Amino acid sequence: MKRFRNFILGSAALALAAVFAANVPAVLAQEGSSGTKRPAVRGDRMHGGFAGAPLISIALRHKSELNLSADQVTNLEKIKSHYESQVTPLQQQLTAAEKEIATLTQQSPANLIQVKAKVQEAEKYRSELRYLRIEALENGKGVLSTQQQEQLKTLARSRHESFHKPQRQPS
Repeated sequence: MKRFRNFILGSAALALAAVFAANVPAVLAQEGSSGTKRPAVRGDRMHGGFAGAPLISIALRHKSELNLSADQVTNLEKIKSHYESQVTPLQQQLTAAEKEIATLTQQSPANLIQVKAKVQEAEKYRSELRYLRIEALENGKGVLSTQQQEQLKTLARSRHESFHKPQRQPS
């Protein structure tokens, strides 16, 4: 019974981590942008929902609560900066590919061969963005102790729950 419970808890934690891992680059890029509009990538905060959390940014904002050393802060900042420098050009390329897809599909009749090629190109960019997100998260986890990782999960969970609280309707 204990193994089953641990399996369920482990599965839930893995699912939560996957949701976070799938959404960090877009959110981090938004934090690092200077007010410029960025492309909406899959898994982004779409339809007003909360799809993920920028875990490295959360860790940096809560460095005192997590008792991060100066070395840990420096390493997390380097990971975030490196990640953002890699993601920005990919997001720009993805935006351009999506615009081309929109243009191609507005033609009548649409050239499906060109559309397919552009869709595949866009997916290549999404795939690379997803990998970079996972890479950054793994590198970030390597900087934190097990206890700090657990505290960070708690902080992210509370942040996630605050976005999901039902809005009261005025009477």
